[in-house]
This record gives sequence, C-alpha cells and structure tokens, in this order.
Amino acid sequence: MTKQTFIKGALILLLAGIVNRILAFVPRIALPRIIGAEGVGLYQLGYPFLIVLLTIITGGIPLAVAKWIAEAESKGDSKRVKQIFRSAMALTVLLSLFLTAMFIVLLPWITTHLMTDARVHQTLLMMSPLLLIIGISSVYRGYFQGKQNMIPTALSQTIETVIRCVLALLFAKWLLQYGLAWGAAGAMLGVVAGELGGLAVLLLQYAKDRKRVKLGIARESDKQADIPTADSKPKAPAPLRKRVPVVRRLISLSVPVTASRMIGSLSYLLESILTARALQAAGIAVSKATAQYGALQGMIVPILLLPTALTYSLAVSLVPSLSEAAAKGDRATIHKRLHQSMRLALVTGGPFVVVMMLFAEPLCRILYNHVEIAPMLQWMAPVGLFIYLQAPLQAALQALDKPATALMNTFVGAVVKLVLIIELASDPTLGIYGALIAINVNIVLVTVLHWIAVVRYVGFSMEILDFIKVGVAMLIMGAASLWVMNLQALPALWHNLIIACTAGIIVYLILMVVLRIIDRYDVERIPYLGRFFRS
Repeated sequence: MTKQTFIKGALILLLAGIVNRILAFVPRIALPRIIGAEGVGLYQLGYPFLIVLLTIITGGIPLAVAKWIAEAESKGDSKRVKQIFRSAMALTVLLSLFLTAMFIVLLPWITTHLMTDARVHQTLLMMSPLLLIIGISSVYRGYFQGKQNMIPTALSQTIETVIRCVLALLFAKWLLQYGLAWGAAGAMLGVVAGELGGLAVLLLQYAKDRKRVKLGIARESDKQADIPTADSKPKAPAPLRKRVPVVRRLISLSVPVTASRMIGSLSYLLESILTARALQAAGIAVSKATAQYGALQGMIVPILLLPTALTYSLAVSLVPSLSEAAAKGDRATIHKRLHQSMRLALVTGGPFVVVMMLFAEPLCRILYNHVEIAPMLQWMAPVGLFIYLQAPLQAALQALDKPATALMNTFVGAVVKLVLIIELASDPTLGIYGALIAINVNIVLVTVLHWIAVVRYVGFSMEILDFIKVGVAMLIMGAASLWVMNLQALPALWHNLIIACTAGIIVYLILMVVLRIIDRYDVERIPYLGRFFRS
C-alpha cells in the first residue's frame, strides 16, 4: 500500500477531479439539448431526496473510518484496521437496505404530497439502487483515504464518471420516446450504472491491497521465526485488554458529522420544495418553475462548482493528515496544512470567478444555448471564492474533533437561507433570483462562521495581504481578458473566449509569481512537473 504525502495525495485527487469535472460536463451540456430545461428540472428535483438518504448512510461513517484507520495505521495496529473496516461495512449495508426499503414504500406519498411536480416519480424510482451502491463504495473510499492512498478513490471516480457520461445520455435519449419524465429517469439510470462501475474498481483495488497485506505479514512471520530466542521458556500470556466496542465508537464518531451534513442535505431538500412552491406563489406555472429550478441547479451551479475538484481533493486529504498531526500534538503541521489548503483554494478559485463574472453570456450560449440564464451565473460568481474556501475549513473542523461547531454553523446558514427563499422567491419582481440571493447569503455566512471557528480553535490565520494580492491579480486578469475578447480576432465565439481566458490566466499566473503568492518551492512539490524546477 502506497502512502502519499498530503500534497501528493491532494494532487492525485485534484487531477482525477479535473478530469471528472471535464467529463461530467459532457452530459451537463448535452442533457439540456436532449430533454430540455424542464427535463433537467425533473432530474434535479430527484437529487435532494437522494442526498438526504445518502447523508444518513455516508455522511459520517466513511469519514470516521478514514480518521480512525489513519490513527490505527500511525500505531501499526493492522488488526484494528481490519476490525474497523468490517464493522463499518456491516453497519452501512444494513442501514442502506433499510432506507432503500423505506424509500420505495413511501415513494407514492413523496411524489404526491411533497413534490410540486408528480412527473419526478420515475426519476426517484430509478435512483433507489444508488443508496446501497454508494453506501458500500463510501466505506471502501474511507478505508483507502485512512491509509492515505488516494489512487483507488481517484481511479474509481474517473471510471464512474466515464460510464455515467456515456450511459446517462444514451438512456435519456432512448427513454425520452416514452415521455419527458422517462427521459429524466433515463439520465438517473445512467448514474446508477456509473456508480456500479466505480464500485467494481474499488473491489478490485481492495482485493489487491488485502493480498499485499497478507504477503507482508507472512514475510514478517518468517523473519521472526528465523530469529533465535535467548529464553526457551514459554512467555506468560499478555493481559487481556478490554475490547473497545467498534460499532459504538464508529457511531459516536460519525453521528456529529452526519448531523452536520444532514442539516445541509435537508436544507437542500427543503430548498427545492420551497423554491418551487414560492415560485408558484409568485404566479409562475408549475412547468416554468421546474424549468427555472432546473436551470439554476442543473446548469448554473455546475459551472460554479467546477473548481471544487480542487477543494474536494484538499478536504479529503486534509482529514487524515490533520487527524494524524492532532493525535501527535503537532500544532505546526496543523497550521502548515491549513495554510497550504486555503492558499491553493484561494489562488485556483480566483480565475474561475473572473471568467464567470465577465463571460457569463458567452459561456451560457456556448454550453447550453440558453443565454437568458447568464444573469444567474453573474449573480452567483462573486460568492464562488467562499464556496472554494468552505470545504477545507469544514474538513479542518471535522478532523480536529469539532464537528458540533460545523453542525451549528451549517444549521444557522440553512435557517437563514430557507427563510429568505420563502420571503424573496415568492416576490413576483424577484422570482428565481430571490432563491439565488438566499443561496448566496447562506454560502457567505457558513464560510465566515467556519473561518471564525478554525481561528478560535487552532489560532490559524492568513495574512490580509495575500487576499489583497489575489484580488489585484484578479482585476488585472479581468482587464486583460476583456481586452483580448473585444479584439474579436477570430470568427467563432468559442475561439475568442478560449483565447481571452488563456491570455487572462497567463497574466494571472505571472502575477502570482511576481507577487510571491506562488514560489519555486510550491511548484517543486508537484509530482513529475516539480523535478524540472529543482536546482
């Protein structure tokens, strides 16, 4: 088993995340062209229920597995690692089967009483197998992350994305002949197929790992047998240690994290329901409200979340790294890892925010052929940086045994968001933009509360000058990109957009080096590329 450093592990997941985001954008672009914004709305309306149920199953157990296995690995306790994994898997499978059965039984009631559009029934039915599949996969990923080996997670995510991209579009197109509702359900069926492929990869990786571990144990036993003992007398048996109840500790570790994520998941579910009802209260027809919600969640939000390929990789790598440092009382490493993750999130998120703000209209025209949704992207772009900084901060709170704080921060943000959705989205003059404002307020509020908590618990801080430097670089990048775009050097819109963005990013990277936000030592830590910068 290859254990990676924090930076290397994060970069492995980052590379996979970038590939996956690019691949995942293929169905995001093509799906609206097949089933339209209304079909995307039906597809998106099903997701909040899936997220809520998956949060119960995967919200805290995989993170607890990663954290606890990292601690056991640091002590060389391989027997404990095995015990943790088996207990977590049994608990997850039982929970998944129970929730799947409950979901199928309650599906007619959910469709008719909770949802504003009954056509979502087929999509919800198709997604029911995901609970067991994703539940099992999440435990395997927690196992590998706890061993600080990010390759199986990255590989499984890539395979899952490739299969989903192909089959989601094929199934959607094939089932569309039976109606729009079945077209959306076909896209969800493609997600199921993708998750099955990802799970198969994890099973193969785990089998290889177990074979490698058994071989290592056998070699170690042979070495011990060859060592002559000075005393031939049999040793007294070691005193029996009190068995730590694994399932109880797994639950105690996972419940606070699950509760924290559950607030976010329930908030997402209530957001979808309340937004649809508020839009109807504003006088908007059901089909149009579904289309508007589909545009927001299925088209705009995915663009905004593109850089979270990095923040996700940082968060996943940060949990075992900080857990190990906290177990050793290594405060300097905690500060170092936090600073690395926050600076990377800030520096890489900046260019995306600039591009989304300045080029929202050409982006929406090229990607979706729906230029009317461009103002939504412009309204959400400024809060992008808060999204990118939020993931490492939340991961830090969880790794430092402060999940209750993350829970409270998320709860406060959720309450504020839902109240604002009811008040603003029901206003005919705002409509869907009222929901958008509420989401923006929630993102900023939760990120600020997380930041305050991390500063209070570990004394971590970043220099204000770093934020000023990145802000200046973003302004100059924006000016350079606009100048190149306005030249209209090429006939095609997408050609000019690519040239403008490329020129702006080059200017931005140069400024990062000149302003000493990025130095040679940062580049040296990048696997493979770094060797060209070593003196």
